Amino acid sequence: MYHDYKMGRKSRYSKFETFPIWNLGIDHPVNIAYESATADLGDKILIDHFHASAYGTLAVSYSRDLEAFPLLRRILLRIMGEEPYRSPTQMGVNRCGFGIIDDEVVRKAGQQEIIRRYYRSSCEYVQGITTKETADRSRAIMEEAKLDPSQRAVVPAAQEALRRGIERGKGSNRTVCAAAIELPTGEIATGCNSPLLHASSALILNAVKILAGIDHEVDLIPPAIVQSVTAMKRDVLKGRGVSLNLDETLICLAMSRAIDENARKASEELPRLMGCDVHMTHIPSSGDSSGLRKLLLNVTSDPRFPSSNLYNPA
Repeated sequence: MYHDYKMGRKSRYSKFETFPIWNLGIDHPVNIAYESATADLGDKILIDHFHASAYGTLAVSYSRDLEAFPLLRRILLRIMGEEPYRSPTQMGVNRCGFGIIDDEVVRKAGQQEIIRRYYRSSCEYVQGITTKETADRSRAIMEEAKLDPSQRAVVPAAQEALRRGIERGKGSNRTVCAAAIELPTGEIATGCNSPLLHASSALILNAVKILAGIDHEVDLIPPAIVQSVTAMKRDVLKGRGVSLNLDETLICLAMSRAIDENARKASEELPRLMGCDVHMTHIPSSGDSSGLRKLLLNVTSDPRFPSSNLYNPA
């Protein structure tokens, strides 16, 4: 802008951003979700007092914008010879609030995002990616919004599946992991790990069986294929984890659909899982994370590694 004005071109400045939404309240779940998403930056949603003073109407902005506005206003005055904006809200272009046609649906979505952000920051802290302050702030934001992880339906379902898995596995040395998914029908499917499959692999196979109307006891992937892959991982690749992660399971399912009608029917249901909520009782491995991401699932997990080993197998 400075150089444009020096050359006689009267360029202008405005800011396009989505959050926070200026015409929703400070306590609206969507704006609180933004605060949770920026917990590492320490952003705080505040009333735009510049806007209230200039126009007599309430609008919200965030702390960094309000702190920087006086300096920005002086810079624009020096360049343009006038003050084009009287508030941070005025310089923003944001019509998102006017696009809300069902506030209750949006509120519920915002609440779920707050809970997801809490789980994300908790896992990142355990992994050494973020700080304890960020994790604590995410928890505090969730609690201030009067939310609890159990309000995410898949969380208690995964924890119950874990409890049942531990009961069944008493006496063995195997660490039990569990997962749950809320299907488009509203039904919740669960899955636990086994010597052959990761929990996420069992979960997705169980989910598509339900959607395709296939009996739970039916094998979608022929045992010979599973045994061949696990033998390859154990004997040739010398892997520490030989059970199939989700990425490997999806490949095996694709192979099976060429020879098995149930596998074909089940694999055709995979697109219906897009956007479904998933919760895992452990931090997923890289192979599981890749598969969950490809299926476009909304995944959360407890801040717990699947084993006590420093090395986390794929």
